[in-house]
Amino acid sequence: MSSLRINFHLSRTITAAAADFFALQPRQTLALCSDRRGLCINPNRKCSGKRYNVPPSAEFVARVAGIPTMAKLPYQDTAEGLDAAFVGVPIDTGTSNRPGARFGPRQIRVESAMLRAYNSGTRAAPYESLMVADIGDVNVNVYDLKDTCKRIREAYRKILATGCIPLTMGGDHTIAYPILQAVAEKHGPVGLIHVDAHADTSDVILGEKIGHGTPFRRCVEEGLLDCKRVVQIGLRGSGYSPDSYEWSRAQGFRVVQVEECWYKSLAPLMDEVRNQMGKGPVYLSFDIDALDPGFAPGTGTPEIAGLTPIQGVEIIRGCRGLNLVGCDLVEVSPPYDTTGNTALTGANLLFEMLCVLPKIKYY
Repeated sequence: MSSLRINFHLSRTITAAAADFFALQPRQTLALCSDRRGLCINPNRKCSGKRYNVPPSAEFVARVAGIPTMAKLPYQDTAEGLDAAFVGVPIDTGTSNRPGARFGPRQIRVESAMLRAYNSGTRAAPYESLMVADIGDVNVNVYDLKDTCKRIREAYRKILATGCIPLTMGGDHTIAYPILQAVAEKHGPVGLIHVDAHADTSDVILGEKIGHGTPFRRCVEEGLLDCKRVVQIGLRGSGYSPDSYEWSRAQGFRVVQVEECWYKSLAPLMDEVRNQMGKGPVYLSFDIDALDPGFAPGTGTPEIAGLTPIQGVEIIRGCRGLNLVGCDLVEVSPPYDTTGNTALTGANLLFEMLCVLPKIKYY
């Protein structure tokens, strides 16, 4: 007990504090640094005075207890009052190979119970910086992809109208198209950091223009992207032509094929990317299949010889200082990874994204 440095003159115990923690009403802030009487539930956590949402610590609340939300944050119906929000888009009707990404948001939430409040690598304190919550899933239409895109676009218009930055759990990569429609409507054409095994710039697949292989072609056609501020990292695999990335380069995209990433840190690359992005609004889209399937097998279109999780983290941490207006982590397909490791990796990458948003506090 002495190691916890409990302030005994308050006549409180950790057990009592935890009891008060659970006694908070559902519509109130459910996960606070302190209880209603001001006692810091973890006195060593350097809690701020402001009442931010803070996930309950596994020091006092079992990870297996409670309803799974992202990082065990409180759930609320809308983005009102939030600086950032985790939101799920559970679709796989745009996939061209293995389905299952509709279950991605659910499994990412389950595996996110391992996440803690601080980033030990960067010393980021996201929950002392921003008001964050899980706002649930977009109510998609699993029978109609075009209607689903309309629903996503409308949902993100409402999220962005509040000033909230969405952190999206996919779902297949089709979702980037309607999300970017809403983002560009608010911010104008945005820079894009696209981490993926595939360029996703096909025009028509099996007669359809909307699917997980076409979103960024549609975005360019509609003027949603600032093409001089687009970089695609980790592209690889066999192609339909000798140069699968010719179209991307013709638009002004910087294409970083995976061979340029092998055996090296990507921190120097991200120095260049930050200079390319400048001070304008930037969207980060991370397909889990950018990682080698040895690390993330639970995805629909795996390609060998991919990035490592370390490189994935380097890319995201390299976004610190950018004007990020939204992020997504897509294509987690839990049925193809019964260990849960792919979803666990996705949850951690989403936490890293939260930790590089504007206005984050660092110790």
